[in-house]
Amino acid sequence: MSQHYVRFIPPEGGPALYGFIDENQVVKLEAAPWENPTKTDQRFKLSEVKFVAPVEPSKIVCIGLNYHAHVAASYSAEEAPERPLLFLKPSSSIIGPDDAIVHTDQAERVDYEAELGVVIGKTARAVAIEEAIDYIFGFTAVNDVTARDLQKVDGQWSRAKGFDTFCPVGPWIVSGVDWADILVEGILNGKVMQSGRTSQMIFNIPFLISYISSIMTLNPGDLISTGTPAGIAPMKPGDTIEVKIEQVGTLKNRVVAP
Repeated sequence: MSQHYVRFIPPEGGPALYGFIDENQVVKLEAAPWENPTKTDQRFKLSEVKFVAPVEPSKIVCIGLNYHAHVAASYSAEEAPERPLLFLKPSSSIIGPDDAIVHTDQAERVDYEAELGVVIGKTARAVAIEEAIDYIFGFTAVNDVTARDLQKVDGQWSRAKGFDTFCPVGPWIVSGVDWADILVEGILNGKVMQSGRTSQMIFNIPFLISYISSIMTLNPGDLISTGTPAGIAPMKPGDTIEVKIEQVGTLKNRVVAP
């Protein structure tokens, strides 16, 4: 059975708290849900709280060129990578649902990239592929916002991917998701621009966890963003972008001028 876990600001304000959704209420947890926390008696109506990004990862590990159609559309079918193409986004780039993506004045083209996010539930180091699923806590939606012209000019991706607000995440983490073949969509101003299924990934989720953990230790709460389907395109101030993922939910953000 799936469960929706959130971080939220309570009605009285203050720091963000962890909780889970029980019908039309949020039940507060004493700690992050992957820490096996105690459930408290505090409950809040959904209408009373503000959801924020559901994770505070030590790192965000992203995968480039992980859908066959995206590789074919952006490059050529012959250039599909032989191994996962990894890059990192800083945790300072994270924003939550309904927060604003700030279109940097350093770039002319800023793109959306709808992606399925994997939240790690326990320390993962050199994990075997056949054991990788045991290290997943749950799934969320991610928008890997990218300054495309800077990505091409720099030749490496830290600046293009790393601006503040360039990693919307949320609106929650869902456990119990059947991840193998779910729909990932990017929707710009109400129009579906990206549509792909996780079964179309070049490298599937267990392989990614095993591969990444052979390079770096994944900590509980770390986030893997698993790549984007074909259909990326620019956003401009005033646009609304949604990342809609089957079994998970919809992450919605607006774009504003710097």
